[in-house]
Amino acid sequence: MENAYVVAIVRTPVGRSKNGVISHLRPDDMAAVAIKAAADRSGIPYERFQDCVIGCAFPEAESGMNVGRIALLASGLPDTIPGVTINRYCSSGLETMVTVGAKIEAGLLDVAIAGGTESMSIIPMGGNKPLPNPKLTKENPRAYTTMGQCADNVARDFNITREECDRWAYRSHMRAIAAIKEGRFKDEIVPLEVEKPDGTKFLFDTDEGPRPETTLEALAKLKPAFAASPALGVATAGNSSQTSCGAAAAVLAGEAVIKELGLKPLARLRGYAVGAGDPGYLGPAQVPAIHEACRQAGISIQDIGLVECNEAFASQTIYVVRELGLDEEIVNVNGGAIALGHPLGCTGTKLAATLIYEMRRRGVKWGLETMCIGGGMGAAGVFELCE
Repeated sequence: MENAYVVAIVRTPVGRSKNGVISHLRPDDMAAVAIKAAADRSGIPYERFQDCVIGCAFPEAESGMNVGRIALLASGLPDTIPGVTINRYCSSGLETMVTVGAKIEAGLLDVAIAGGTESMSIIPMGGNKPLPNPKLTKENPRAYTTMGQCADNVARDFNITREECDRWAYRSHMRAIAAIKEGRFKDEIVPLEVEKPDGTKFLFDTDEGPRPETTLEALAKLKPAFAASPALGVATAGNSSQTSCGAAAAVLAGEAVIKELGLKPLARLRGYAVGAGDPGYLGPAQVPAIHEACRQAGISIQDIGLVECNEAFASQTIYVVRELGLDEEIVNVNGGAIALGHPLGCTGTKLAATLIYEMRRRGVKWGLETMCIGGGMGAAGVFELCE
């Protein structure tokens, strides 16, 4: 079995979905930019690429028509490279990396592109025409629990307070702002060209979400966003992830190609798992997934030196950190989705980029990426730094 390595990985800056700088950009066009940049950074000749696997949580309309193939064609890479789209909601971008890696290890591919894209301004949360299964709705009322309600359920049932959630949100913004000021995202970001209404163009190269004016006092004044009454909910617009737009892409290759071309890989994905449980919760299913991913990698949770836990909601993130006894100082060291945004199908690859570059910066051998997934699921991937 051949080992699969991450040779290159990039992401676009993330924009706010509501009146954001890139809210008008098509998801396939954003993905095309990331795909081309990752391919170019890899140093691998275009003709060696054998597939392009792109994740998207709501693959319809401008994200439809097999956005994996459409984005590949839009990137300018050879049209001999196939494309496919994968959807596992919030883990789609990580799922694509796993799919490519597993095919390389199985001998089905040598080199391929993985990634994800989402425009939550163009395709709204839930899609344009959500149609829940009426029979399932009656038999399992929690099957279609909204994400905000899931966050409130976790807070209520596992004793996570509003104050804890607001503190986590404040932490996210302050860490993200510090990371931007220190240029910690520069290596992973590929800029997007944006045209203004007057026809002039500029390069968008910095995440739009972090708010330097955030205070605990301001967060405390926000009303619960998903509960029928303030007494029933803790999730607010301030301690939930921002709806966002963005794309990311990675190039994975087998050991033979790396040796042949003299490449220097960044990292290796050593373990991956998805857990599932009560669809009325976000967070609990991440825990068994993390344990299984660590088992596959042959390590314990104590060996993990950095963690990127997607902050879909503060309550879900706090649950995972608390349940596993994680050191908060190694979790989301550059802020998380509450500040930086969560462009659904893109997030899995985006977080991998942030994690891998930070592992390299700090010389950390083992890194963990994890996220909750709609429908009561959770995913986890373990990366090993290449020397």
